[in-house]
Amino acid sequence: MNELGQPLGDELDQWQSCALPERMVIKGKYCRLEPLDPVLHAEQLYEAFIEDMQEANWTYLPYGPFNKFTDFKVWLDVSCEGNDPLFFTVIDNSSSCAIGLASYLRIAPLNGVIEVGHIHFSPKLQKTVMATEVMYLMMKHIFDELGYRRYEWKCDSCNQGSKKAALRLGFKFEGIFRQATIYKGRNRDTAWFSILDKEWPALKLAFEHWLDTSNFDEQGHQKRSLQDC
Repeated sequence: MNELGQPLGDELDQWQSCALPERMVIKGKYCRLEPLDPVLHAEQLYEAFIEDMQEANWTYLPYGPFNKFTDFKVWLDVSCEGNDPLFFTVIDNSSSCAIGLASYLRIAPLNGVIEVGHIHFSPKLQKTVMATEVMYLMMKHIFDELGYRRYEWKCDSCNQGSKKAALRLGFKFEGIFRQATIYKGRNRDTAWFSILDKEWPALKLAFEHWLDTSNFDEQGHQKRSLQDC
Protein backbone atom coordinates (compact mmCIF):
# COMPACT_ATOMS: atom_id res chain seq x y z
CA MET A 1 0.00 0.00 0.00
CA ASN A 2 1.08 3.56 -0.59
CA GLU A 3 0.31 6.48 1.70
CA LEU A 4 -3.11 6.81 0.03
CA GLY A 5 -4.04 3.24 0.85
CA GLN A 6 -3.77 2.12 -2.77
CA PRO A 7 -2.38 -1.37 -3.48
CA LEU A 8 0.88 -1.47 -5.45
CA GLY A 9 2.90 -4.14 -7.21
CA ASP A 10 6.02 -5.64 -5.67
CA GLU A 11 8.99 -3.27 -5.56
CA LEU A 12 11.91 -4.28 -7.79
CA ASP A 13 14.71 -2.21 -6.30
CA GLN A 14 17.42 -4.50 -7.69
CA TRP A 15 15.97 -4.77 -11.19
CA GLN A 16 18.22 -3.96 -14.14
CA SER A 17 17.51 -4.15 -17.82
CA CYS A 18 18.27 -7.48 -19.50
CA ALA A 19 20.73 -7.96 -22.31
CA LEU A 20 19.45 -8.43 -25.83
CA PRO A 21 19.78 -11.97 -27.18
CA GLU A 22 22.67 -12.24 -29.59
CA ARG A 23 23.31 -14.10 -32.80
CA MET A 24 25.10 -17.03 -31.22
CA VAL A 25 25.06 -20.82 -31.32
CA ILE A 26 23.08 -22.46 -28.50
CA LYS A 27 24.25 -26.04 -28.07
CA GLY A 28 22.20 -29.01 -26.90
CA LYS A 29 22.65 -32.74 -26.60
CA TYR A 30 20.45 -33.71 -29.55
CA CYS A 31 20.38 -30.49 -31.56
CA ARG A 32 21.73 -26.96 -31.65
CA LEU A 33 20.38 -23.56 -32.56
CA GLU A 34 22.36 -21.55 -35.08
CA PRO A 35 21.57 -17.96 -36.07
CA LEU A 36 19.68 -18.16 -39.34
CA ASP A 37 21.95 -17.75 -42.35
CA PRO A 38 20.01 -18.07 -45.62
CA VAL A 39 23.19 -18.87 -47.53
CA LEU A 40 23.92 -21.84 -45.28
CA HIS A 41 20.44 -22.96 -44.28
CA ALA A 42 17.87 -22.03 -46.94
CA GLU A 43 18.19 -25.09 -49.16
CA GLN A 44 18.11 -27.63 -46.33
CA LEU A 45 15.20 -25.86 -44.65
CA TYR A 46 13.20 -25.79 -47.86
CA GLU A 47 13.81 -29.49 -48.48
CA ALA A 48 12.75 -30.27 -44.90
CA PHE A 49 9.62 -28.12 -45.08
CA ILE A 50 8.35 -29.56 -48.37
CA GLU A 51 8.14 -32.98 -46.73
CA ASP A 52 4.92 -31.56 -45.27
CA MET A 53 3.01 -32.60 -48.39
CA GLN A 54 -0.33 -31.14 -47.23
CA GLU A 55 1.34 -27.87 -46.20
CA ALA A 56 -0.52 -28.01 -42.88
CA ASN A 57 2.43 -26.47 -41.03
CA TRP A 58 1.88 -23.17 -42.86
CA THR A 59 -1.81 -22.78 -41.99
CA TYR A 60 -1.37 -20.67 -38.86
CA LEU A 61 1.75 -18.80 -39.98
CA PRO A 62 1.22 -15.33 -41.51
CA TYR A 63 3.36 -16.24 -44.54
CA GLY A 64 3.86 -19.18 -46.87
CA PRO A 65 3.61 -21.78 -48.18
CA PHE A 66 6.30 -21.19 -50.77
CA ASN A 67 5.94 -23.27 -53.91
CA LYS A 68 9.35 -22.26 -55.23
CA PHE A 69 12.69 -22.32 -53.48
CA THR A 70 13.51 -18.87 -54.87
CA ASP A 71 10.41 -17.40 -53.19
CA PHE A 72 11.34 -19.04 -49.89
CA LYS A 73 14.91 -17.75 -50.15
CA VAL A 74 13.69 -14.20 -50.83
CA TRP A 75 11.43 -14.37 -47.77
CA LEU A 76 14.34 -15.47 -45.60
CA ASP A 77 16.56 -12.71 -46.99
CA VAL A 78 13.98 -9.96 -46.54
CA SER A 79 12.19 -10.96 -43.33
CA CYS A 80 14.40 -13.20 -41.23
CA GLU A 81 17.81 -11.60 -40.79
CA GLY A 82 16.93 -8.84 -38.32
CA ASN A 83 17.32 -8.70 -34.56
CA ASP A 84 13.60 -8.74 -33.70
CA PRO A 85 12.45 -11.29 -34.56
CA LEU A 86 15.78 -13.00 -34.09
CA PHE A 87 15.59 -16.25 -36.05
CA PHE A 88 17.46 -19.44 -35.22
CA THR A 89 17.81 -22.54 -37.35
CA VAL A 90 17.42 -25.91 -35.64
CA ILE A 91 20.28 -28.22 -36.60
CA ASP A 92 20.10 -31.97 -36.01
CA ASN A 93 23.40 -32.87 -34.30
CA SER A 94 23.42 -36.37 -35.78
CA SER A 95 23.08 -35.23 -39.41
CA SER A 96 24.11 -31.55 -39.22
CA CYS A 97 21.02 -30.76 -41.30
CA ALA A 98 18.73 -27.76 -40.84
CA ILE A 99 15.25 -29.04 -39.95
CA GLY A 100 13.34 -26.17 -38.35
CA LEU A 101 13.04 -22.53 -37.36
CA ALA A 102 12.19 -20.64 -34.17
CA SER A 103 12.72 -17.07 -33.03
CA TYR A 104 12.78 -14.63 -30.18
CA LEU A 105 10.53 -11.63 -30.83
CA ARG A 106 8.81 -8.65 -29.21
CA ILE A 107 11.97 -8.33 -27.17
CA ALA A 108 11.58 -5.86 -24.28
CA PRO A 109 14.78 -5.90 -22.19
CA LEU A 110 13.73 -2.94 -20.02
CA ASN A 111 10.77 -4.96 -18.72
CA GLY A 112 12.44 -8.36 -18.97
CA VAL A 113 9.83 -9.72 -21.37
CA ILE A 114 10.48 -11.79 -24.48
CA GLU A 115 8.36 -14.00 -26.73
CA VAL A 116 9.06 -17.21 -28.61
CA GLY A 117 7.42 -17.47 -32.00
CA HIS A 118 7.65 -18.12 -35.74
CA ILE A 119 8.05 -21.76 -34.74
CA HIS A 120 8.15 -23.97 -37.81
CA PHE A 121 9.21 -27.55 -37.22
CA SER A 122 9.52 -29.77 -40.27
CA PRO A 123 8.27 -33.38 -40.21
CA LYS A 124 11.86 -34.39 -39.42
CA LEU A 125 11.67 -32.41 -36.18
CA GLN A 126 8.06 -32.77 -35.05
CA LYS A 127 7.37 -35.14 -32.16
CA THR A 128 11.06 -35.83 -31.57
CA VAL A 129 13.24 -35.37 -28.50
CA MET A 130 14.93 -32.55 -30.39
CA ALA A 131 11.66 -30.62 -30.64
CA THR A 132 11.39 -30.48 -26.86
CA GLU A 133 15.09 -29.75 -26.44
CA VAL A 134 14.80 -26.72 -28.74
CA MET A 135 12.21 -25.17 -26.45
CA TYR A 136 14.26 -26.03 -23.35
CA LEU A 137 17.40 -24.47 -24.83
CA MET A 138 15.59 -21.26 -25.72
CA MET A 139 14.02 -20.98 -22.26
CA LYS A 140 17.29 -21.75 -20.49
CA HIS A 141 19.11 -19.09 -22.49
CA ILE A 142 16.71 -16.28 -21.68
CA PHE A 143 16.12 -17.16 -18.01
CA ASP A 144 19.53 -18.44 -16.86
CA GLU A 145 21.86 -16.45 -19.08
CA LEU A 146 19.97 -13.24 -19.92
CA GLY A 147 17.81 -12.87 -16.81
CA TYR A 148 14.39 -12.24 -18.33
CA ARG A 149 11.33 -12.22 -16.06
CA ARG A 150 8.62 -13.35 -18.47
CA TYR A 151 8.60 -15.67 -21.49
CA GLU A 152 5.56 -15.50 -23.76
CA TRP A 153 3.89 -17.84 -26.24
CA LYS A 154 1.07 -16.57 -28.43
CA CYS A 155 -0.89 -18.32 -31.15
CA ASP A 156 -4.10 -18.30 -33.11
CA SER A 157 -6.79 -19.51 -30.72
CA CYS A 158 -7.91 -21.92 -33.47
CA ASN A 159 -4.49 -23.59 -33.46
CA GLN A 160 -5.21 -26.50 -31.14
CA GLY A 161 -1.78 -28.07 -31.70
CA SER A 162 0.06 -24.93 -30.64
CA LYS A 163 -2.09 -24.48 -27.53
CA LYS A 164 -1.56 -28.10 -26.53
CA ALA A 165 2.20 -27.74 -27.05
CA ALA A 166 2.35 -24.61 -24.89
CA LEU A 167 0.63 -26.36 -21.99
CA ARG A 168 2.83 -29.45 -22.34
CA LEU A 169 5.93 -27.24 -22.16
CA GLY A 170 4.81 -25.63 -18.92
CA PHE A 171 3.31 -22.36 -20.16
CA LYS A 172 0.25 -21.10 -18.30
CA PHE A 173 -2.80 -19.97 -20.25
CA GLU A 174 -3.66 -16.31 -19.62
CA GLY A 175 -6.61 -15.64 -21.89
CA ILE A 176 -7.80 -14.71 -25.37
CA PHE A 177 -7.25 -11.34 -27.05
CA ARG A 178 -10.28 -11.14 -29.33
CA GLN A 179 -9.88 -9.88 -32.90
CA ALA A 180 -6.23 -9.17 -32.18
CA THR A 181 -5.04 -9.18 -35.76
CA ILE A 182 -5.76 -10.23 -39.36
CA TYR A 183 -3.64 -12.56 -41.48
CA LYS A 184 -4.19 -14.35 -44.75
CA GLY A 185 -7.56 -12.61 -44.94
CA ARG A 186 -8.75 -14.20 -41.69
CA ASN A 187 -9.51 -12.91 -38.22
CA ARG A 188 -7.20 -14.06 -35.45
CA ASP A 189 -8.18 -14.26 -31.83
CA THR A 190 -4.86 -14.67 -30.04
CA ALA A 191 -4.31 -17.08 -27.15
CA TRP A 192 -1.71 -15.89 -24.63
CA PHE A 193 0.53 -18.12 -22.51
CA SER A 194 3.53 -17.36 -20.31
CA ILE A 195 6.24 -18.72 -18.04
CA LEU A 196 7.64 -16.52 -15.26
CA ASP A 197 11.18 -16.58 -13.90
CA LYS A 198 9.97 -17.89 -10.52
CA GLU A 199 8.37 -20.87 -12.30
CA TRP A 200 11.46 -21.69 -14.34
CA PRO A 201 13.60 -23.59 -11.76
CA ALA A 202 11.00 -26.36 -11.34
CA LEU A 203 10.35 -26.51 -15.07
CA LYS A 204 14.07 -26.63 -15.81
CA LEU A 205 14.48 -29.63 -13.53
CA ALA A 206 11.56 -31.40 -15.21
CA PHE A 207 13.00 -30.76 -18.69
CA GLU A 208 16.40 -32.06 -17.65
CA HIS A 209 14.94 -35.24 -16.15
CA TRP A 210 12.87 -35.81 -19.30
CA LEU A 211 15.75 -35.12 -21.70
CA ASP A 212 18.18 -37.40 -19.88
CA THR A 213 19.13 -40.45 -21.95
CA SER A 214 18.00 -42.72 -19.10
CA ASN A 215 14.41 -41.62 -19.79
CA PHE A 216 14.37 -43.37 -23.17
CA ASP A 217 14.44 -47.04 -24.07
CA GLU A 218 16.46 -48.63 -26.85
CA GLN A 219 13.77 -47.73 -29.39
CA GLY A 220 13.83 -44.09 -28.29
CA HIS A 221 10.46 -44.22 -26.53
CA GLN A 222 10.04 -42.12 -23.40
CA LYS A 223 9.65 -43.89 -20.08
CA ARG A 224 8.09 -40.90 -18.33
CA SER A 225 6.21 -38.04 -19.96
CA LEU A 226 7.27 -34.44 -19.50
CA GLN A 227 4.20 -33.91 -17.34
CA ASP A 228 5.17 -36.86 -15.14
CA CYS A 229 8.65 -35.43 -14.74
